[in-house]
Amino acid sequence: MSSIQEQIREIEDEIRKTQYNKATSHHIGRLKAKIARLRDEAEKKASAKGGGDGYSVRKSGDGTVTLVGFPSVGKSTLLNKITGAKSAVGAYEFTTLTVVPGVLEHKGATIQFLDVPGLVKGASSGRGRGKEVISVIRNSDMVIFLLDVFQPKHYEVLMNELYQAGIRIDEEPPDVVIKKKDRGGIEINSTIDLDLDDETIKAVLDEYKIHNASVLIRENITVDQLIDVILNNRSYVRSLIAINKVDLAYPQLIEECRELYPNAIFISAHKGINIETLKDAIYDRLGFIRVYLKPQGQPADMEEPLIVMSGTNVGQICDRLHRDFRRKFRYAQVWGTSAKHPGQRVGLDHRMQDEDILTIIIQK
Repeated sequence: MSSIQEQIREIEDEIRKTQYNKATSHHIGRLKAKIARLRDEAEKKASAKGGGDGYSVRKSGDGTVTLVGFPSVGKSTLLNKITGAKSAVGAYEFTTLTVVPGVLEHKGATIQFLDVPGLVKGASSGRGRGKEVISVIRNSDMVIFLLDVFQPKHYEVLMNELYQAGIRIDEEPPDVVIKKKDRGGIEINSTIDLDLDDETIKAVLDEYKIHNASVLIRENITVDQLIDVILNNRSYVRSLIAINKVDLAYPQLIEECRELYPNAIFISAHKGINIETLKDAIYDRLGFIRVYLKPQGQPADMEEPLIVMSGTNVGQICDRLHRDFRRKFRYAQVWGTSAKHPGQRVGLDHRMQDEDILTIIIQK
């Protein structure tokens, strides 16, 4: 019997040879679902053998950023420059052989930085400590793609490796709800017009042995996004691109890179060029908001806000403040733009907005 990787290659060949049209869309959808299922199966087998545990890194601070790039692009130099950490620096590959942490204090936020071994092509399959590095990236809030100005197209390789590993960069989880049932077949409802037809959706669900379920779709998704929802093991991480070693490059080369990546920040980690600009961009991209805490029956502390990332809910703030707060939680009150009225009672799932005031009521 052929190996899982051989099966994947055979299916990929079939997809390439199949002309895409309305008549073949559900067949291609089923093939893509089969590939995703096989990759997930391979990942679980690797983990069972002890090959997928990754590095153990405890998250800390208000946000975690991982530096991602090929070997020798300057990640260790940048970490040292931006945080004062002591990561080994050398002009040869794989200088960093483990995770080196550092901390950036910026605009009242404490940001954890992680320098990991360089990624190479094939990392998603385990090459060059790929599995360990990817496990760290999956748990990050943001990645900084650090590119060498002389090899900017490494970005495409890095993006592909992370995608194959189930990491979705600068994407939001698809607005799809799948509820399995005991009987009744597949019921599909959508609030908008879809490019996917019901036959394709059912073919993908069938590949995962889902024969009875209600499916609610609120956005125009692709087959790949539907598969992501079914697997429910994807990691959604925001990103920034920083292009390093600009002090060594001709202006024309820098302009060519700027055309490729107009939103990139051009830096020299060695010379310290544009490091402050990069710090500001990291803070902004993490989307920090300020939440002011108000003890019950007392004025709010407007001097020292709690710094959290946008999208943070009351439950996550409870976890941050004390390990017993979620367990003893009764309700919370909110004043500010996220509240329908001043002092609104809310639950653990209520998402906070910038400059909201929060009171948490717990059981005595």
